Amino acid sequence: MKNIVFDLGGVLFARDKSKCTPELLEFFSFLRAPRMPLFWEEYDRGTSTLEEVTATISGMTGRPVETCAAVLRLAVDLQEPVKPTERLVGDLKAAGYRLYVLSNMSREFIDFLRRFPVYGLFDGEVVSCEEHTVKPEPRIYEILLERYDLTPSETLFIDDREMNIEAAAALGIHGFVFDHRDPDAACDALRRRLLQSNCI
Repeated sequence: MKNIVFDLGGVLFARDKSKCTPELLEFFSFLRAPRMPLFWEEYDRGTSTLEEVTATISGMTGRPVETCAAVLRLAVDLQEPVKPTERLVGDLKAAGYRLYVLSNMSREFIDFLRRFPVYGLFDGEVVSCEEHTVKPEPRIYEILLERYDLTPSETLFIDDREMNIEAAAALGIHGFVFDHRDPDAACDALRRRLLQSNCI
């Protein structure tokens, strides 16, 4: 394996639940559905604005638009690196792997995440809001392979959603389903897998 590709949300970045109010966690419970709601998918695709998403959530929840806007802003501001994954990214970089981002992410979120030092360790990125395609659509994986001239059989994709891993596998990309509930165990399992084929 030469190329390691990371999803962002739930894998490399997340909200620390200890810093979140029950209301915030409940507010975003829809993000843990097997598939994202269409309105959020279009936000990640870059074809819907933050203002449109805020209005949609206000209509869904019955909360005032101002309240929804504040919670959405907080959801961005509370994003931080998942420490075990951050350490793993650093170790993989030091070991000589080529590292890439492949993520469904809206403009406001990705602009915030790019400020973290760990983001600077990546050799390339494909972000849905900039490509106007989202996982698990095949095109977003094809963009990654074409843009960086990656060989699928030499590439491992890490994501916390099974359907995204299955879509990658259809193109010959190896996959690892990341358990966002236990990132320490997930990163340990990743290290063991990589040790079987390469030394890190």
